[in-house]
Amino acid sequence: MTTTGPRPRRPLRLLVGILVAVVVLCCCGSAGVTGWLLLRPGIDTAGKVDFRNPLAVPPLAPSRIDDEGRRVFDLRAQAGQRDFGRGTATRTWGFEGDYLGPTLRATRGERVVVDVVNGLPEPTSVHWHGMRLPAVMDGGPHQEVRPGATWSPTWTVDQPAATLWYHPHPHGKTEEHVYRGLAGMFIIDDERESALPLPRDYGVDDFPVIVQDKNFDRDGQLRVTRNMFSDIGTLGDTLLVNGTVAPYLDVTTERVRLRLLNGSTARTYDFGLADDRPFALIGTDGGLLPAPHTTRRITLSPGERAEIVVEMRAGERVAVRSFPPALGNVFSDRFAGGEDTFDVLELRAAGTLAAAPDLPDQLVPVERIDPASAVTTRSLDFAGRGINGKSMDMGRIDAAVVRGSVEIWEVTKLDGTPHNLHVHDVQFQVLTIGGEPPPPHLAGWKDTILLPDDDTVRIIMRFGDHADPNVPYMYHCHLLYHEDQGMMGQFVVVEPGQSAGTPPRGGAGHSHGQ
Repeated sequence: MTTTGPRPRRPLRLLVGILVAVVVLCCCGSAGVTGWLLLRPGIDTAGKVDFRNPLAVPPLAPSRIDDEGRRVFDLRAQAGQRDFGRGTATRTWGFEGDYLGPTLRATRGERVVVDVVNGLPEPTSVHWHGMRLPAVMDGGPHQEVRPGATWSPTWTVDQPAATLWYHPHPHGKTEEHVYRGLAGMFIIDDERESALPLPRDYGVDDFPVIVQDKNFDRDGQLRVTRNMFSDIGTLGDTLLVNGTVAPYLDVTTERVRLRLLNGSTARTYDFGLADDRPFALIGTDGGLLPAPHTTRRITLSPGERAEIVVEMRAGERVAVRSFPPALGNVFSDRFAGGEDTFDVLELRAAGTLAAAPDLPDQLVPVERIDPASAVTTRSLDFAGRGINGKSMDMGRIDAAVVRGSVEIWEVTKLDGTPHNLHVHDVQFQVLTIGGEPPPPHLAGWKDTILLPDDDTVRIIMRFGDHADPNVPYMYHCHLLYHEDQGMMGQFVVVEPGQSAGTPPRGGAGHSHGQ
């Protein structure tokens, strides 16, 4: 990570080069295959899904209070199997079950413990995505849990009400572990959110909606695929919502809150409603927005979350749909899912709906971080499988930030492949995109953001109270194949005047080299 001045914009030279290569292939006898790839339509399930299965709602994880007053959760990673409607048992992994995991829920100010047991035949980990906590509790690649072992991270929940999630983060194998089913939601409550007239009765008018795409082989098993043209990772043709194929949700209230999570490993979604009605966006990654934002679309790249409120009329049905997302260039649109349309979930309103209060005009204040308070500006270039020309090295610290300090990061994608940025431990604010102020849906707290082609994203963040010169946090692309291939760096939080130490060589001890 370096501090630099403005950099020249890189136009679509890579795209042009690739298209030239495609033409060459056509001229060299591969016209049939290449032409089919270029001309075949994208996936389109709009109006074609038989919504026949009730949406599974992950249970709230049971907990207990220990002698120290801490809320304790149990979370066991284990192998299982599930029939996803194909008439066969698909081998899966899950937490406390065969696929996905329960929803953990805690209140700001509580001290929590999660007893993570690894019942799998290989090491894994559990990262608390979006959570502010000490690096040694973060669950990144340095905190792998061996088969049969128990890891018990503990921390005090100290951030606003938000929809977070948890998933494995083993070095070089994150895509596989998440794809096989290891993930779940972590909801934080606080007094401010609880005082607002919002839907919040879990499983009644407030629902997790974890969206994932999968490919199945002829034997009904999950299949990891690679696209030779986009190199994006696995893009599936079958959607699961909370592990359910073709789901419907019975709605019994006039307003329903959907906590959308893009739990896919590579695919970006552009969520809306099939009849194009507006809905209210009330929250993003790090919590509620200052005010509800009325919109018809919300784009989520892998790892991003959005809380939306949909108004329903008695007796009606409407599908949540993913429209073709704008991925930045024609090539990405063609080969990275930018032309795909999916019907995701059908909302079915009961004949009589329970009344729900109007949404408030204001939600929670979001204190803006003053750019003048930043102590440094760092530049990150995403290209190929590296950041600033370097691939992930478990033994290398890429940056040391001072506890309590404010920094600005300028992030630019230099190739034509979709990438996003996720930063561990902090929630950031978006200052500008391509020099322009962010749109309303990026006005709140974020920990993951999709990177546009050529335009620089400027974010600002304040680093918290957890300093450790030796144990790093991660920043990386959350398209998990890219992360596994080395598009990841490490930073430590240090005390004033302190230098970065030496990261532990635990876990996989794996390096992608320079």
